[in-house]
Amino acid sequence: MSESVANHPSVVRVRARLEELAVSGEITILQESARSAREAADALGVEVGQICSSLIFSVAGKPLLILTSGRHRVDTALVAKHLGVPSLDRADADLVRSATGFAIGGVAPIAHANAIDTYIDSALGEHSIIWAAAGHPHAVFPTSFSELVAITGGQIIEVAEQ
Repeated sequence: MSESVANHPSVVRVRARLEELAVSGEITILQESARSAREAADALGVEVGQICSSLIFSVAGKPLLILTSGRHRVDTALVAKHLGVPSLDRADADLVRSATGFAIGGVAPIAHANAIDTYIDSALGEHSIIWAAAGHPHAVFPTSFSELVAITGGQIIEVAEQ
């Protein structure tokens, strides 16, 4: 399985983008699924807060990416207020796929099909190593908070009450 995951087109796309961005962390292929932050943390043997979940939301039909700590559930009212929009809605699978080129469960924070406004949970900054999806539910890569901000161009916000 690990070779088929490593050669999956989405993983290849993420690997190429990581190389372009000179990210030093390499993609790790997991035997267990990392569709959820808990699954990823258990498979890696790390705290759930170190998992960077890539969540797509919809603001009036336009996709928006929130990179959140696995220990948080995004407070959509809080984020909508911060962004000055009436509401933040969970995107359906079609919007996720068309906006990012990835299926739900493997959305990477980079290498999207289209440019997406990106916001990063400030709580991710509490960890020296963060693990993010690499285009497939069995593929992740390590990064740091500062590197994540740099490679995504994301704006740091609070996504949940502390």
